[in-house]
Amino acid sequence: MKKYLSETSYIDYSNKKIKEVSDIICSSGATDKDNAISLYLYVRDSIKYDPYAITLNKSCFTASEVLKAGKGYCVSKAILFTALLRSVNIPARVGFSDVVNHLSSKKLLERMGTNIFYYHGYVEIYLDGRWVKATPAFDSNLCKIAGIPPLEFDGETDSKFQKFNNAGNKYMEYLQDHGCFADVPYELLLEKYACYYPVLFKLGDEVYLDDLHTEIESEKN
Repeated sequence: MKKYLSETSYIDYSNKKIKEVSDIICSSGATDKDNAISLYLYVRDSIKYDPYAITLNKSCFTASEVLKAGKGYCVSKAILFTALLRSVNIPARVGFSDVVNHLSSKKLLERMGTNIFYYHGYVEIYLDGRWVKATPAFDSNLCKIAGIPPLEFDGETDSKFQKFNNAGNKYMEYLQDHGCFADVPYELLLEKYACYYPVLFKLGDEVYLDDLHTEIESEKN
């Protein structure tokens, strides 16, 4: 269990800003489950979901840098959530799976070249003697725009992407799970991105200035 509480160069939870957030969000008198839920809601809604924020720069995979940016995609948000959990001595690890995204903007799908999100990031948290999955990727504002109920986390049951949106249409579909890691598998992710997202890989450290929230809203009108 020690490795799921350890600090790394990516999961840098001793960073002053990360400690400030966990000190504000968490209560010393609360249970680990209650603190985990509070941190989940913070990462879900205070860190804007931005799939265009992905770069090959290591800052995209460093918790303190994600917090500083105030936005990130599923993997970077999972890394920040993991760091915040470990900062209050709650074991956590980063997991990856392939999912089909049935609802996305046309522009994002064109950039990705597929509707499969390979190595989508989530978090496993050790609570009450067992591991529980949580996915703080989509912020509630984006969910409202897209007509999707925000994904909740109760600290007891696995929290994955919603299967359907508010209209009953398919939204997310899990294809394959790649397991969990004590630290960010940076080299592995670069290898997979180069394979599945060659356009993004060629992008290097450049960041697109597009906004998924705006794109989805405009496509609905």
